[in-house]
Amino acid sequence: MANHANADFEYAFEMAASGIRFGFGTTREVGADLADFGAHRALVFTDPALRCLPCVATVLQSLDDNDIPFTLFDRVRVEPSDESILEAIRFASVTPHDAIVAVGGGSTIDAAKAANLYACWPADLLDYVNPPIGKGKPVPGLLKPLIAIPTTAGTGSETTGVAIFDYKPLRAKTGIAHRRLKPTLGIVDPENTRTLPAAVAASSGLDVLCHAIESFTAIPYTGRPRPDRPILRPAYQGSNPISDIWSMEALRMTAKYLRRAVADPSDDEARAQMMLAAAYAGVGFGNAGVHLPHGMSYPVSGLVRGYQAPGYTVDHALVPHGVSVILNAPAVFRFTAPAAPERHLLAAEALGADIGRANPNDAGRILTERIIAMMRDLEMPNGLQALGYHSSDIPALVEGTLPQHRVTKLSPRPAGREELAGLFENAMSVW
Repeated sequence: MANHANADFEYAFEMAASGIRFGFGTTREVGADLADFGAHRALVFTDPALRCLPCVATVLQSLDDNDIPFTLFDRVRVEPSDESILEAIRFASVTPHDAIVAVGGGSTIDAAKAANLYACWPADLLDYVNPPIGKGKPVPGLLKPLIAIPTTAGTGSETTGVAIFDYKPLRAKTGIAHRRLKPTLGIVDPENTRTLPAAVAASSGLDVLCHAIESFTAIPYTGRPRPDRPILRPAYQGSNPISDIWSMEALRMTAKYLRRAVADPSDDEARAQMMLAAAYAGVGFGNAGVHLPHGMSYPVSGLVRGYQAPGYTVDHALVPHGVSVILNAPAVFRFTAPAAPERHLLAAEALGADIGRANPNDAGRILTERIIAMMRDLEMPNGLQALGYHSSDIPALVEGTLPQHRVTKLSPRPAGREELAGLFENAMSVW
């Protein structure tokens, strides 16, 4: 527990999450929700691939049925860039609305969060962006109601106050993190993942797995500097007793249901449980944070040259977020395990390992063996080299990771330039 006499370190943690509604068919309730909010006109965000699918049609029909006029923005970019975020902000700033609905994966929900923020509180793009890339200014006040309707089981963005995008000038991902950014309500409807391609279900599900393990193994909240004012307390606070519960249950659910959800899109139980797992993990990491696998993933996505992932309908090079994270995970958890062996062993146990007689020195090996087995079952690429990266790319990957202070400083074992280079080298080939 915290030493209350030490004013330099944190002594409290704060729990914040969106309201969550779960159930088959709950998407059809969104119009009634907006009517109950007193909304008079909605702005609906989605991406071009989803525009013609049933999930968006259901939302628009619900708005019509409840006499809620709407304007549709269907140009969200999968893995959004600063340019696409600015386009969304400009659209929201000139389009009359008093509520927002985001229908899609994390890209759509994150774009809607950013558009909501800057339309309500105009500023230069980097003003609210996490340091050292941006100024990290706190969100100055309340935003308009935002209802997030996820169509993947992965990011947990419907629960968090975090929005991520690719900042092209530095060719690295960054983002905005503040509790006021979180959606008012997340509608988690398993019907919306029935059309999810197997490759997308696999990638997004492995993102859930990493969210859970990273938040559970992050430094404890008492190891962070104490903020001068409560509003400056970060969304990512370090592991804490509440986030631990959500993260570990998400990990158990992922171990039980992810393979099934990928193998059979008609397995309603598995797909529903993975949507719940994503939301559970979102509550966990949304309050504890993630660390090195995510910090290293951002340049992996941002520096990609020609790789286009199967199962994604895009016209640009793309490493899905879950893939970019999981490929770094085995190297990272072997590295971080000596700093918190018990927590790494508990994560391995949640994934099915027998740790009854485990030696703490073997924690990294035991955990990564379970992760690699799942990666192979789900036909993940064998390391960064499979995405077109080589050892000569490591300096650029390290440079892209160093600015990710928001997450890298939550690692239970510090990683500077030399350590990151070694981790990327070890991630070139996983098995």
